[in-house]
Amino acid sequence: MMQKLFSAGVLFFVAISAFAGGLLTNTNQSVHFLRDPARDASTEIDATYTNPAGLTFLADGFQFSLTNQSAFQTRTITSTFAPFAADNGGDPTKVFKGTAEALVIPSFQLAYKKDRWVFSSAFAITGGGGKATFNQGLPSFEAPIAMIPAQLSASGIPTTAYSSNESMQGRQFIFGLQMNASYKISNVFSGALGLRVNMVNDHYEGSVTDIQINPQFPLLNPTGGMISATNFFTNLGQTALAQSTANKYLNSTQSGWGITPIIGLNYHWNGLNIGAKYEFMTSLTVHNNTSVDNTGMFPNGVNTPYDIPALLTLGAEYKLCDKWKVSGGYHHFFDSDAKMANNKQQYINGGINEYLFGSEYSISEVFLVSAGTQITRTGVTDNYQSDMNFSLNSYSIGFGGTVKLTPKLRLNLAYFFTNYSKWTNASSNYNGTGLAGTDVYDRTNKVIGVGVDYKF
Repeated sequence: MMQKLFSAGVLFFVAISAFAGGLLTNTNQSVHFLRDPARDASTEIDATYTNPAGLTFLADGFQFSLTNQSAFQTRTITSTFAPFAADNGGDPTKVFKGTAEALVIPSFQLAYKKDRWVFSSAFAITGGGGKATFNQGLPSFEAPIAMIPAQLSASGIPTTAYSSNESMQGRQFIFGLQMNASYKISNVFSGALGLRVNMVNDHYEGSVTDIQINPQFPLLNPTGGMISATNFFTNLGQTALAQSTANKYLNSTQSGWGITPIIGLNYHWNGLNIGAKYEFMTSLTVHNNTSVDNTGMFPNGVNTPYDIPALLTLGAEYKLCDKWKVSGGYHHFFDSDAKMANNKQQYINGGINEYLFGSEYSISEVFLVSAGTQITRTGVTDNYQSDMNFSLNSYSIGFGGTVKLTPKLRLNLAYFFTNYSKWTNASSNYNGTGLAGTDVYDRTNKVIGVGVDYKF
């Protein structure tokens, strides 16, 4: 049981580092998104990612954009399970908190336009991007440990307490290098073709050690003090129990790559611009390169499904006047069609839907302000949710502005945060223990962005 729970916990890291977008896709690939998330009909340099066909409305020549984002996340699981009381001062409710931060999340966009043609390229961390740390483990790690006192007491060995040390760290990066070719078909229509090369680099490291209990046993522990569970079960002749409570360690790196084909269309008429983009599903597996794995669940050389789901984006911008424009957008991630570890895609009804709205106003030739919101509705079901990997409904707000430092150089500044709806997951067989328990999932997300746009 300990082996199974340890391996499942590692899967949790895959999701904690995704800052905005789907289960495995970051859509915040420039500071422009942070200050106004509704960028799906953009005709500026950030359209290299958001709306490649819209790049045909750039001025002739080179344009370049460089962004850095600093992101801070927490994930909180509030768990109520009666056996937890034995290590929590009699309280059956414990709080497990994971933190993730990434001070440097770089990205760039580069485009060259000549007449009707635009050739562009972009680099970003298209998935993950942070390091997650769980100093208190997870409820699914602790539940089988918490059961030991009750199981021993039921067998005639009074036991009232347990303790353990759990430490897990995970780092996930999906690096994306995108290349596009865009063409202005007519005065109102443009099209684009592109591809993105995705390179996965994940690292997981952790341990579950020093499991202790206080059995009152005349020969092995007459005082009823805290002693090593492994030693106690070994001396008791219970070899299987001794092995299950022995120290567990993991140090594994995963890598893989895949290609995402991309198509885009753009329609422009007077003050209205409409953009559409479709990213095909990326077939991808990750390969284990494991140096230490006492769990036996991450053998060196094993491959795991890691598909990046297809993505459809639609957007519109409209200029109310020369200084003011409004925008809207829609995203759909086809998550249920992308293969995941343990076939978790079967517990997703279609995928994630996002609805985006924004506005931008030019105060003067030098200053511009913008703001927007993103409403996310997850498509996952109760069977998908667990303390290792959960998805929540949310709404995000981003705002910021630009300062034109020179006729060719513009500074972008933005702040973006997300509010999540809690999800309660009650079970009559909590983590396979046969007892009832409840987890309440919650999270926070804050991102600060700064970047520059430059015209050659």
